[in-house]
Amino acid sequence: MVTAKVITVSDRSYRGEREDAGGPAVKALLERAGYAVGEIVLVPDERERIEKALICAADEENIALIVTTGGTGFAERDVTPEATIAVCGRLAPGIPEAMRAASMRITPKACLSRAAAGIRGKSLIVNLPGSPKGACENLEAVLEPLEHGIFILRGGME
Repeated sequence: MVTAKVITVSDRSYRGEREDAGGPAVKALLERAGYAVGEIVLVPDERERIEKALICAADEENIALIVTTGGTGFAERDVTPEATIAVCGRLAPGIPEAMRAASMRITPKACLSRAAAGIRGKSLIVNLPGSPKGACENLEAVLEPLEHGIFILRGGME
């Protein structure tokens, strides 16, 4: 079974001021798709904390698919893409391009997403929006190709 981890990036959820809805929605979708998903990690909108969570999931836990929710917009504290790009050795620009293209059929605001995707070692990292609806719509748009990409990334294993 392919492993996955969900990292929710949200100051308010991290502080307990708002329930995390995006993370659980994405976790449920991944589990329905056959992924083995552990506990959701909650981090504040701080680049160093996001980078540390991504590095831990990839390097220490050897997670195949790491998805983030939140921090991909235009707000000053939205730094998830920058953290993702910083920890990845190679980018996978087609993934966020496909997600934005699919979302544009639903809302014109999809073009405002700054989501990134990339590879760290044998792990694929994909940024998703923070809203449960947007996160799931974006992930559903790329679930099938992600499976193949992870298969190749992992050398045909998992």
